[in-house]
Amino acid sequence: MRAPRHLNALRAFEAAARHLSFVGAAQELNVTPAAVGQLVRSLEDSYGIPLFHRYRGGPSRLELTPPAITALGQLQEAFDMMTKAVEGLRKGAAPDTITVTIPPAFADKWLLGRVEQFQGLYPQFELMLHTDGRLVDLAAERIDLGIRFGHGRWPGLTATHLMDDTFFPVCSPALLEGDHPLTSPEMLCHHVIIHDLSMRETPAFPTWESWLEHAGHEVSLGSRVLRITDSAAGLQAAMAGSGVALGRSSLVMGDLNAGRLIRPFGDAQSSPLAYYIVQIAKTEASVAAQAFKEWLLETARDPWPECESSF
Repeated sequence: MRAPRHLNALRAFEAAARHLSFVGAAQELNVTPAAVGQLVRSLEDSYGIPLFHRYRGGPSRLELTPPAITALGQLQEAFDMMTKAVEGLRKGAAPDTITVTIPPAFADKWLLGRVEQFQGLYPQFELMLHTDGRLVDLAAERIDLGIRFGHGRWPGLTATHLMDDTFFPVCSPALLEGDHPLTSPEMLCHHVIIHDLSMRETPAFPTWESWLEHAGHEVSLGSRVLRITDSAAGLQAAMAGSGVALGRSSLVMGDLNAGRLIRPFGDAQSSPLAYYIVQIAKTEASVAAQAFKEWLLETARDPWPECESSF
């Protein structure tokens, strides 16, 4: 059996096959492109078959040969099994860690206030929460689960519906006082309008214009606006009395219940976007990750207390 002797060469081949580039593989493996090329050639010499078609002239590129295509999938499965075996050894002396990537606003306004409950139920598991707002590659960064807001379709991921979202105006109770109390849509023109730009590249994300159209109001928003790229920061500005925001049910219910925000008027607009729990497709979640996923789903099923406007 020659596979163990050629383990480094097999890793070099697998990386080069994924990148279709010796340079890309070298950057990943922290070696030189020449070293990757030598390792791949050693495999080809040992087994007497070419693994790549190499083209000269123009941009350098690689193309897998049919035997290489067949071997690649099996080799990747073998490496995955080896990785899991090594991680199993490491976990023998350490608690299971669940790594989760979460939108920062959702973490701030929904998850962090509830996560103590999970920790009380499962003290043997540790949580690592990534809340920097990047759309990360779960496989490349070894993330167990993600929470994403969208249509529920992401390449290479399995998505499980977590909760829907609705949108409606919210503001500080202070905006009901003064010369222009915010008691109807017609009064919006006298107040600063806070625009949430966190998903400005997603056309289906509700905006003030779409909410007004949905509610059947033909009113002016005025010229004073505050544009913020973080949903939680926009709600914080609304709580401070800096303007009126288009709130999201997933993010504002705690503040509504506490009286920090109110719904001055208007119905809620539904959205085709929702929150989903995502994980790598065709990959079985660990016991710890599955427990966290089930806890999320159960927690999201609890209905929010009714938060009706008193005005």
